[in-house]
Amino acid sequence: MLIGFLHSFAILAIGTFVLSLCNESFRPANSTAVAHYSDGTNQTRSYSLNRLAINLGWAVGGGLGGFLASVNYHLLFWVDGCSNILAAILLLTLMRRSSVKKTIKKPDTTIVKTSAYKDKTYLLFIVFATMFAMCFYQFMIMQPVFFKIDWHFSERFIGFLMALNGLLIVAIEMVMIHKLEGKRPGLVYIYCGVALGSIGYVLLNILPPSMTTAVIVVLLITFSEMFAMPFMNAFWINRTTPHNRGEYAALYSMSWSAAQIIAPFFGSNLIYYGGFELLWWVLGGVSFLSAVGYYFMHLADKRQAVIHSV
Repeated sequence: MLIGFLHSFAILAIGTFVLSLCNESFRPANSTAVAHYSDGTNQTRSYSLNRLAINLGWAVGGGLGGFLASVNYHLLFWVDGCSNILAAILLLTLMRRSSVKKTIKKPDTTIVKTSAYKDKTYLLFIVFATMFAMCFYQFMIMQPVFFKIDWHFSERFIGFLMALNGLLIVAIEMVMIHKLEGKRPGLVYIYCGVALGSIGYVLLNILPPSMTTAVIVVLLITFSEMFAMPFMNAFWINRTTPHNRGEYAALYSMSWSAAQIIAPFFGSNLIYYGGFELLWWVLGGVSFLSAVGYYFMHLADKRQAVIHSV
């Protein structure tokens, strides 16, 4: 709603800052709330359900936004603002603070609060997550531009490809996570997922330009997302206690926010100096390094498990 009243660069920058502050403040709180209302048996599925809601909103919001913008851009901002206010009212109404208080135990002063910034394994995990996120954001930022400029796809087909990502997540992810959860360590699914993204980007340089190639690449990146992201959330939450969960959640959210800032600058400069071909090779390489990093983290976890069992 605020954007509808912004008519100069300075005011637009201030408004964007305020909106970003609100959005980014919501993320760690949302992640912590999901952890609070779930337990060890359904945490990964809980985050997957949260992602389902986000992607469903992405799909519906994109279509509705396009329709509203075609009628009147100001209408788009009014509906967007009112829907956020409605969501806040529903949150306050359906999840009253008094009912939440009853579920929170008094702090146990005997528990030592470990800082996320002193957890070396977690900091390494964050580095690899930032690398993966920086590559993943190119799927939404640079890939549609590439399909339009280099492969000359129509806007309608590009829109279909973007919608395919969200629809697949809504249709498949919850069932897939239900089947996979608990079968193998989460890091196995993470490094496999990140590796799928690496293959998807490299195939843009190897396979011939066609609609079939585009669909294959979108499928690979979508399954990369579905394998990696829910188990990434489960990884950090399993390292926390109620006393430091917000700190871990904030650091994880910061890694994605940093990647979102770096990704456009990083991608556009690669395109400027070496074209889209260089971009896809570099993204494939960075994603591969991230996958290798997670693989070695998995091996380290296995060694630790063996040592503790002895």
